[in-house]
Amino acid sequence: MKTRFVFTSLLIVLVSIAATAQEVRTLFGQGRTTGGYGALSNKVTTIGGEFANLSEIYGGVFINRRWMVGLAFAGSTNDLRVPVEFSVDPLQPMTYQYGQGGLMIERVFGSNKPVHLVVNLFSGIGFTAQYNRNDWHDYNYNYDYHSSVHDENWFYVLEPGAQLELNLFRWMRLSPGVSYRQTYQSDGLGLSDNNLSDWSYNLTVKFGGFGKRTKSSSTGNTN
Repeated sequence: MKTRFVFTSLLIVLVSIAATAQEVRTLFGQGRTTGGYGALSNKVTTIGGEFANLSEIYGGVFINRRWMVGLAFAGSTNDLRVPVEFSVDPLQPMTYQYGQGGLMIERVFGSNKPVHLVVNLFSGIGFTAQYNRNDWHDYNYNYDYHSSVHDENWFYVLEPGAQLELNLFRWMRLSPGVSYRQTYQSDGLGLSDNNLSDWSYNLTVKFGGFGKRTKSSSTGNTN
């Protein structure tokens, strides 16, 4: 759906950020650096009690090798079939679409260590809708997106998580992790907060400039 276009556009922006990251002085210490990285993540969770696969992309600036502040977007990719009793059209095979976008903050502990801990927090807007997946795959230039998507539902999402991060290369990291998604004020058909809130298990790959210490700070704290 349209989330694919958003993911592609954001990935281009994040790669540009990582490529142009350079050393700068910051408010948190002399001789520190600001870099940037982007992340591709795949999450498995449940939505409405059914298995759901979410693809996520996020990234931003990496401050002092401790804090990443940026944006995140995620969306469901598998066929989340809508139960007949909640379908806007019981005669058609309707599918739930789930998405979320907003602020992502990560705190990295011991960034230079080969294996270290990362905790993160997503805070933003989520949405669900129903659509006919078969019609979407038969997309053509006359396809009317707005008339084919039903029961649009918007709500707030808060998702804290943790990762065990492995430094594979200077520019690449592997970060398996877990998070808990809590939604607020969802009122989609068959999708209350209880139906949407659940644990997610993810595998994340990060690319970019993770920053290195300048000469003036070679004896400082490396966390």
